[in-house]
Amino acid sequence: MKIYNTLTRRKEELVPMDASELKMYVCGPTVYNYIHIGNARPFVVFDTMRKYLEYRGQKVKYVQNFTDVDDKIINRAREEGISALEVGQKYIDEYFKDVKELNITPADVHPRVTETMDDIIAFVQGLIDKGMAYEVEGDVYYSTRKFRNYGQLSGNYIEDLEVGARIPEGEKKKDPLDFALWKARKTDDEIAWESPWGMGRPGWHIECSTMSKKYLGETIDLHCGGQDLQFPHHENEIAQSEGLSGKKFSNYWMHNGFITVNNEKMSKSLNNFFTVRDILKEYDGEVLRYFLLSAQYRGPINFSHDLMEEAKTSLERIRECKRNLKSAKATAEIDCSAQIAALDQYKTKYIECMDDDLNTAGAIGAIFELVREINSALRNPVSEEYIAAALKMLDELTAVLGLLRKEENAEIDPELQALIDQRQAARAAKDWATADAIRDKLAAMGITIKDTKDGIQIIRN
Repeated sequence: MKIYNTLTRRKEELVPMDASELKMYVCGPTVYNYIHIGNARPFVVFDTMRKYLEYRGQKVKYVQNFTDVDDKIINRAREEGISALEVGQKYIDEYFKDVKELNITPADVHPRVTETMDDIIAFVQGLIDKGMAYEVEGDVYYSTRKFRNYGQLSGNYIEDLEVGARIPEGEKKKDPLDFALWKARKTDDEIAWESPWGMGRPGWHIECSTMSKKYLGETIDLHCGGQDLQFPHHENEIAQSEGLSGKKFSNYWMHNGFITVNNEKMSKSLNNFFTVRDILKEYDGEVLRYFLLSAQYRGPINFSHDLMEEAKTSLERIRECKRNLKSAKATAEIDCSAQIAALDQYKTKYIECMDDDLNTAGAIGAIFELVREINSALRNPVSEEYIAAALKMLDELTAVLGLLRKEENAEIDPELQALIDQRQAARAAKDWATADAIRDKLAAMGITIKDTKDGIQIIRN
């Protein structure tokens, strides 16, 4: 597999340091609110990366953090009249509810800042001891100029940053290019921890360096996140981590592109800010996941109602193909070996796309070619072996993308079954008005009923 490495600005073969396990770190959310669609893109993209690597037989240790200490969390705690720790726990719980709907597999480790404080303090002290950081009245800053490779990831080099740089009011750092590793407590109601420099809390960047080191070691294989994190967050992670260890921090970097809404930058001020929870009120999570994977991950993607409707329609075509296979009647004593063998070409094309810098758009194209092949084959008699092979292939390829994981015909509760029976009775009596009224009631409940030659199909929207 080749990926575009942001660090080298070219496609490179992804080769883990240890073939038995690839070490992968993904920057997680700051938990002061529900995750928004901009958060969802990296979570879906890099969950898919992990799923694909595992599909190809590569064991992955996947770490994604929670930033549960932050100015926004402290402000939200004041607004809601609860502690910052309670705010963090509340929105971590909500995060897991949302990503479950997106078929995102939980990380192997979800470390939290609040549970890693001793390690963070030790990391900061290590940088001070090496002369890479300094303390001023309870604040600790990283000496950016002392790290000679600063700017290697983002292209924001020291000489460029110097232009117009100044020290913000209230900060005590020696150089405007330095950044905070530890922040002294400002008010009595601000959450804080004891440290060698007094009561305070960590700066943003030090968190990920510390958690990555703790759970994956000083050098990792792959670090991922949104394009907006490339600078300063990821650049500062490199400076901190390599400044302490003297070793390369991450061999490969992947960054996904931005999301616009109706071709405008997403912003609360423009009233085009959508949380995943908002979107799930109108679309199921697999539709949103499909949409986020329908474009090349490094490029921008535009979110709109029309494009979500297109995604819903496209995903339904794949779901329909699976339903057709599951309801198809096998014909005895028919040889479908040639058709079965033909299925492999779509798997080959799918893998070629995914191996080319996680080209999920191309992989989806290969799935649609498979769908057309299956639909064409089902116009003629097919064997039980063909149905099983086609179902297996469709499930195999869609599973890696996190699609088609929901059963269309879930367990039916008594109330729903009663409505279905009433509708069937009305249809049998040619009482079309009653049958249509029940159909509309079911639709309002998120249930679509399809009448086929083999009976009804229940589709949960």
